Amino acid sequence: MDTLKVRDAADVEQVVRAAIASEQALEIIGHGSKRQVGQPMATNALLDLSALNAVTSYEPNELIITVQAGAPMADVLSLIDSKNQQFAFEPVNTAALLGTPDIGTIGGMIGAGLAGPRRIKAGGVRDHLLGAHAVSGFGDSFKAGGKVVKNVTGYDLCKLLTGSWGTLAVMTEVTLKVMPRPESECTLLLRGLDDLAANRAMTAALGSPFDVSGAAHVPNPALCASADGLASLESPQQTVTLLRLEGFAASVAHRAAALGQALAPFGTADVVDDAASAAVWASIRDVKPFAANGALGARPVWRIVCPPASGGALGQQLSRETGGEVIYDWGGGLIWAALPPQPDARATLVRQRVDAAGGHATLLRAPEDVRRNVDVFHPQQAGLAALGERVRLSFDPKHILNRGRIRRVAST
Repeated sequence: MDTLKVRDAADVEQVVRAAIASEQALEIIGHGSKRQVGQPMATNALLDLSALNAVTSYEPNELIITVQAGAPMADVLSLIDSKNQQFAFEPVNTAALLGTPDIGTIGGMIGAGLAGPRRIKAGGVRDHLLGAHAVSGFGDSFKAGGKVVKNVTGYDLCKLLTGSWGTLAVMTEVTLKVMPRPESECTLLLRGLDDLAANRAMTAALGSPFDVSGAAHVPNPALCASADGLASLESPQQTVTLLRLEGFAASVAHRAAALGQALAPFGTADVVDDAASAAVWASIRDVKPFAANGALGARPVWRIVCPPASGGALGQQLSRETGGEVIYDWGGGLIWAALPPQPDARATLVRQRVDAAGGHATLLRAPEDVRRNVDVFHPQQAGLAALGERVRLSFDPKHILNRGRIRRVAST
């Protein structure tokens, strides 16, 4: 397979136009940390964006940063952290889950669209993407959005790129909002709740006036012992339910006390502060209990989004029927499920149960032979699928970009 390493956006245009002329599909990569996600692609060449790695502009006082798509995530996070700022949506680092080096890029972060536990409060990746420069499947450069929220020219257009897995356009530069890092954080810890009781406790906390920014439940104590951050909770033989509060130190302390009283019917809440709390939520965000180098590393991992009220029952049902392990995030609205290996990763069963709950499921980790034979992304209803296809054709009529990553197609 040919590797085409570009130096700038003009190079990207030339490569895409040449691919169109020869009808040669391209696989788009930064450093390739997420190549294991999606259907195995029917591509003939790699479009390598790793040289597009500059921070074009960073204005801490204006809370915006503009970077090229190949900029390493770790470097950008270090830069904004030096100004006591953050991406409020908590981008998921898939390195532990997929067993890859920690070499993700900004473009990969947006293409994947995976947000962490704070999404319930701050929104997802697309809510923080202000603008983008990209090259479409026509070989034309375009700009969408801008550097301020009030600049709405093409504002919705760039949102389509989030979660598109590189199938619509090749991003070359993006502008994102950053936010101040909270002065303090703490986590309230409830022990011994079953999935349904934890679901009720998380729902009560999220519906309270105490501004909860994370709600998660780990039903198997062994999963805590196996993961960095969670291992510090010291909860042998007990489930853990986690609720995060952030803000000014005095406010966090007051809200923690009040929320603990409100949750008294579910048990006495312990409090985990600051650095230990941050480590706990990093472990939840990156799904470290299911890490590729851990005890469950050989299992397929599903990412299931469903109505939060259905989460506890759905997770229990999947665990009971498959013998798998689950972790709940977003108050039960997101379920990570590591199921015992099967040739189809239990796709038929998972999709039946998730459809019944009104959700959708993505097979985020599985061997290539499994991903080749099942739908990695949740099949859409006919009308929605037709709309999505029209959108794709308006960006990339010849399916040059990441051909077959979202939908299974015959190799060419």
